Amino acid sequence: MKITIKVPATSANLGPGFDALGLALKLYNESTIETSSYFSISVKGEGGDKPYIKTNNTFVNIFYDVYKELTGRRDNFRFSFFNSIPFSRGLGSSSAVITGAIAAAYKMANFDVNKEQIVNQALSYESHPDNITPAVYGGFISALVHEGKVVKIKKEIPNIIKAVVVIPNAAMSTERSRAALPKEYKIKDVVFNLSHAALLSSAFMSENWDMLKIASEDMIHENIRMKALSELFDVRRIAYSEGALLSTLSGSGSSFLNLTYEKHVSKLANTLKSSFKEFRVIELEIDNDGFSILER
Repeated sequence: MKITIKVPATSANLGPGFDALGLALKLYNESTIETSSYFSISVKGEGGDKPYIKTNNTFVNIFYDVYKELTGRRDNFRFSFFNSIPFSRGLGSSSAVITGAIAAAYKMANFDVNKEQIVNQALSYESHPDNITPAVYGGFISALVHEGKVVKIKKEIPNIIKAVVVIPNAAMSTERSRAALPKEYKIKDVVFNLSHAALLSSAFMSENWDMLKIASEDMIHENIRMKALSELFDVRRIAYSEGALLSTLSGSGSSFLNLTYEKHVSKLANTLKSSFKEFRVIELEIDNDGFSILER
């Protein structure tokens, strides 16, 4: 048996939707797993030059956790990874690994791959649903955890909306970034984020794209995290001057997500490329499907 699972990158928070809102992007990690007489791992793309990715591979570890739970066995498999999602850049690389490994284990164990079951099992490895849920379902997601299970609403995004993602050459640790946040917040800042997150969700659901800029303002985390890489303030300023609909820190950073109309995407991308030559700037479509599995 041989399968290839493809999992999209994700951008979480989207400004005020801290740990609750996320969006899937057409940038993928592809993992091929096949039955074999021996165990082996190969890694290409992101992480391909890092020996520890082979010796302590998170995907493989989670895969075997789930596979053994389902079958009681630890069979040999050949794992081939082609990673396009950069590490520690706020684009959901960890969630792609977690959801991909769980779904692949179910498939290789000859169990039904139920997306609701996959996303809830992923909570054992990632307690926040803002990245794992769009990785599983695609589109724009508003999600929370209620009584130990993910509750979500999904909105498919039309093709007129595109993303321009700025990926700095410096990583940001989610753990360190979260540790830098205050332990307490003023009521006015919490109310600000609640009202803006509600408006942002409504704007996505109603396709009121021109409302995204106002709705995506944040008072909880973005500015604190962006101080670690001050150029990100210029990314947001320039993106909005070029007509971006939304310009927010992607997850905990360091990447920056910009949404715009299709007719403006090339101009926005070219301006950001010329302004930040040391950063990677890529144009992406929105993924509305989440992970997919091809059986060969």
